[in-house]
Amino acid sequence: MARIICVIGNKGGTGKTTLSHMLCQGLGLLGYRAACVLTDVSREPLSPNGRRYITADARNGDALAKVIDKLRTLDEWVGVVDGAGNRTDMDHKLYGLADIVLLPFRDSHEDIRAVVRDLDLFPRAYGVPAQWPSNLWQREAADRNVLQLMGAFRDRLLKPVGALSASKLLLQKQMPENLPSPLIRACRALGREVLDILEIDGDTDDDEVRVGCHIERLPAAETPMRLRHA
Repeated sequence: MARIICVIGNKGGTGKTTLSHMLCQGLGLLGYRAACVLTDVSREPLSPNGRRYITADARNGDALAKVIDKLRTLDEWVGVVDGAGNRTDMDHKLYGLADIVLLPFRDSHEDIRAVVRDLDLFPRAYGVPAQWPSNLWQREAADRNVLQLMGAFRDRLLKPVGALSASKLLLQKQMPENLPSPLIRACRALGREVLDILEIDGDTDDDEVRVGCHIERLPAAETPMRLRHA
C-alpha cells in the first residue's frame, strides 16, 4: 500500500507547500507514482498537467479521509500531504496517519526554536532546512546555528534544500512544461533522500528516468534514523 508523508509544522511561512511539491516532482522524476494532497484552506488546487505527480484536493476532513483511504489501497504510491501553519490539532491528526513527517524550517532563530519543539513533540519527524542560503558565508553561519541549537536532533535532519527562486514555478496553477535544471536536481535529491529513509529501493525500471540518473543509496553516516528503529 502507499506510503504517507506529511509535511507539517505549527509555524507558518516555513515552505511546507514548496517542499511538498518539490518532493512529489522529485519522486515522479525518479519513476515513482506520487500524489500531492492539499489541506490548506487558504490555497487553491493546482492543475496536475505538466507535473510528474497528481494533485488531490483534501481541504476538509471528509475529503482528506477519502484521499488517504484511497491511497492506502494503491501499491507503490507515495502520498505527500501538504499541511498548513498554525493548526496544532491538524498537525497531530496528520502525524497519526503518516509513515514519516517532514518539518521544514528556514534560517532564523524563530524557525529553529519552533522546529525543535516539533521534533521533540513528534518522534517520527525529520527536520528539513528549507530555502537554505546559497551564499557561502550565509550558509556557514546558518549551519553553525543549526549545530548549536539542534545538536540533539542531528540524526533527524535531512540535507538542506537550497533557496531556488525557480521553485515558485511548481506553485503555479499551471506548471510550465520545462523546469530549470537546478530545480530538477534539487527535486531529485530530495526525492532520493526521502526514499532512502522510507527504505524504498531507489532503482527504477523506467528507461526514460534511468538514463543519466543513476540512483545510489546514501552512505550510512549520512542517513538519518531508519523507520524500523523509530
